[in-house]
Amino acid sequence: MRAIVLGLCLSVLSLSASEIYASFNVEAQKSANLAFIASGIVNSVKVDVGSSVKTNDILATLENSDIEAILESSKTTLEYAKKDFDRQTKIKKLIDEGTFDSYAYKYENAKNQLAYQQSLFNKTFLQAPFDGVIYEKAIEVGDAVSGMMLKTVFKIQSEKKRKLVLSFDQKYNKQVVVGQTFKYKVDGDETVYQGVISKVIPHANANNRKVQAEVEAEGFMVGLFGDGTIITSEK
Repeated sequence: MRAIVLGLCLSVLSLSASEIYASFNVEAQKSANLAFIASGIVNSVKVDVGSSVKTNDILATLENSDIEAILESSKTTLEYAKKDFDRQTKIKKLIDEGTFDSYAYKYENAKNQLAYQQSLFNKTFLQAPFDGVIYEKAIEVGDAVSGMMLKTVFKIQSEKKRKLVLSFDQKYNKQVVVGQTFKYKVDGDETVYQGVISKVIPHANANNRKVQAEVEAEGFMVGLFGDGTIITSEK
């Protein structure tokens, strides 16, 4: 009888060793705080909280008529600088080097000025960095923004793709590896879900002695939490 009891105890210990408890929080696979890096007055806001957006979609714009006018002027300057340079190139052997260099300089400078003005113009458009959904908005038409004092005007996150950020005891840090199964429940939901460890963070939190890992998921609301077990060996 004692042998049977001992055997059962060893069996339980073996099972416990193969399953490591972990709690988790649900986070978006991607998220970003968006701000204008130019100064100006907001003249259009094209999205709201809950709006689904695609990469490079324009979310808001600044008044840019003055910058656009300078940009068009720079295009004209470049056009004529190129014509002058091309003419001088054809007669390069007939003119002194200094004269030719001055036309070459004007042409290169015109190209640089156009690139600079184009950059300023582009900065008056705030675009989505990836496909996602807007979950926070702090901007209205008429607001003044400053590129010197960055202020988050939109927060964006992946629309459906999520990651579970797991926390488990540091004593198991050598047992948990990428590819292992994680069985879990989200708080308030009795469904048992299953995922795979996609990343193990090579760092232990000095305050709580926990190590983190990540599991890819989809559809859960960001901010939810739950717990489960990491299967370190299949039975």
